[in-house]
Amino acid sequence: MSDTHTVVERGAAETDGDRHILRFTLRLPHSVSRVWAAVASSDGLRDWLAAAEPFEPRIGGAITLRWRNTDRDGNATVASGTVTAWDIERVAEYTLEGVHGRIRFHLEPPRGDHVVLRFTNEFRGDDALRLDCLAGWHNHFEYLVEALDGRPADWSAWTLTRWQELRDGYAADGGRGGD
Repeated sequence: MSDTHTVVERGAAETDGDRHILRFTLRLPHSVSRVWAAVASSDGLRDWLAAAEPFEPRIGGAITLRWRNTDRDGNATVASGTVTAWDIERVAEYTLEGVHGRIRFHLEPPRGDHVVLRFTNEFRGDDALRLDCLAGWHNHFEYLVEALDGRPADWSAWTLTRWQELRDGYAADGGRGGD
């Protein structure tokens, strides 16, 4: 069983004007195929992030993500786009319309008993959105760790409490870098 607080390191952000690049690195004690299925299949994404329908796993394929949690106003986010990079068991990249921009999952070959997942999210927005996204991705990666351990997210029990705690932490250090 994984400890979500040690597996999910703080995200880092680079900002140039209104363009932000968020980066997270996760060391996951699972096989490449298991992690790949979690980030690059509709069934896997549903367990920790969003329903992915349609989802066409190929470059140029359509993807629509319907987040399973809600925002502060009680709305679920829906973002459509295309698959912009696809290298089986290595890279899955989705470029979405609206605020989510480009999200990229890059799996590195196993190192001992874990796989390294490098995540990048590039988007445009203000600093408040940058902090929202840092907290949101961090929170979702905690759900990913749980899902990989056989405990998919129970979205009916989801609240903003953990997200707000994470956002406050990122805001306290300016949301620019990891520990």
